[in-house]
Amino acid sequence: MNSRIKYIELKTGFSDDGPAWIGLVEFSKTKKTVYFNGKAFRHLAKGNYEDVETGESYWISGVKKNGEDRHYFGKGKIMIDKEIVESYLKWREYPESKSKIFEIVDIQKTDKSKFTLLINEKLEKGFDFNSLIRKEIHTLLNDELEFLIAYSWETEKNSIYNKGRRSVKKYRLNLENEQLKRNLLPQIF
Repeated sequence: MNSRIKYIELKTGFSDDGPAWIGLVEFSKTKKTVYFNGKAFRHLAKGNYEDVETGESYWISGVKKNGEDRHYFGKGKIMIDKEIVESYLKWREYPESKSKIFEIVDIQKTDKSKFTLLINEKLEKGFDFNSLIRKEIHTLLNDELEFLIAYSWETEKNSIYNKGRRSVKKYRLNLENEQLKRNLLPQIF
């Protein structure tokens, strides 16, 4: 199994200052799934991943030489795996004083076999949020429409920032209006 040191940050419910880690992640054979700290993340788009169990959004990227992995508006300590901290700080050429931006933690190993069934089950449903939101609303199938409405409700409920919540709500209302139109229109066939 391929592994690398990566920066991982929770995005759902946070803007650019969610809990963040630097640790050794493992990739599946296809590299579409990343395993870290007892979780499995499915690749959506460049740097964007979702937790296969909870659906929460994460940012996963390579670590930066200058140590500025967080977005420049982000804040908070970054948790770093105690197994890699020494080699990481040495390789990044950090002075000891700058290492205070980290909190050293134990990262648990991930049992990859527990996620295999879950990932395959989700793939069978065929709903990929990122590909669905690129579609025009009127071209969505009824099942896709219902999936996006439920996903939007969940995202809206978990968002702690008003601006993000408002944009998700606007999108959800457009989806619900489309669903209403379809239910009110007489069946042609």
